[in-house]
Amino acid sequence: GEICFVVEAELSSWQLWHDVGTRQRAREIFALRGVWNTEENNGVLVYVLLAEHAVEIVADRGIATRVDESQWRSVCAAMEKAFAEGRFQEGAVQGVRGVAELLGREYPGHAHANELPDRPVLI
Repeated sequence: GEICFVVEAELSSWQLWHDVGTRQRAREIFALRGVWNTEENNGVLVYVLLAEHAVEIVADRGIATRVDESQWRSVCAAMEKAFAEGRFQEGAVQGVRGVAELLGREYPGHAHANELPDRPVLI
C-alpha cells in the first residue's frame, strides 16, 4: 500500500464560509494529490487539519473494502489524542505506523514500486 501524509495549517476563509468540513477537504486533497492513482488502488491519505487537531483517513477502493472504517477511525482517534496533548511528532508517527500496520495485514510481504512521495506534505 501507499501512504500520503498531508498537514494543512487551517482552512481558508472561503472554505469556512462555504462550510467545507474536514472530511470533505481530505477527499479533495486525496484527489488533488493523486492518492487514488496507484496500480493496486491501495493508496491511503492521512490528512491532518492542524488548527482543529482533526485527522481524517481516506482510503482508495482497493484497500477500503479490506479494512473496516472503525479501524481507520481508531488510528485517527489515537492521533487526535496525541495532538490534543501537544505530542505532534509522536502522534504523526503513531498514525503512519498504524496505517502501515493495517496495510501490511492486507498486503503481507508485498513488494512494489514506490508510487507516492514519502515526504509529508505541508499546505
